[in-house]
Amino acid sequence: MAKGFGNMMKQAQKLQKQMMEMQEEIAQKTVEGSAGGGMVKITANGNQDIIKVKIDPEVVDPDDVELLEDLIVAAVTNAREKAKSLMEDEMGKVLPGGIGSLGIPGLG
Repeated sequence: MAKGFGNMMKQAQKLQKQMMEMQEEIAQKTVEGSAGGGMVKITANGNQDIIKVKIDPEVVDPDDVELLEDLIVAAVTNAREKAKSLMEDEMGKVLPGGIGSLGIPGLG
């Protein structure tokens, strides 16, 4: 049993290293979310950090600031969803069956 536990620990360490490397790679990737037919575009990195905002001047109306605010929120939400999906897809390459595939009770 001790040998089996040792092997499991080695696998866990290898997996941890792979996941850390994957997280670093994901942080370097970017996704773009948009709203209003592309009038508001938000770029986020794989960590879901917002790194760029692009607003089409046509959507800037001093009499309707609320519309612009709503478009920004929608674009940020869209970008974060895409970043989250990117992370899940990339992590799926390390854990094809998801975290439950590790067979460790309580993690699935």
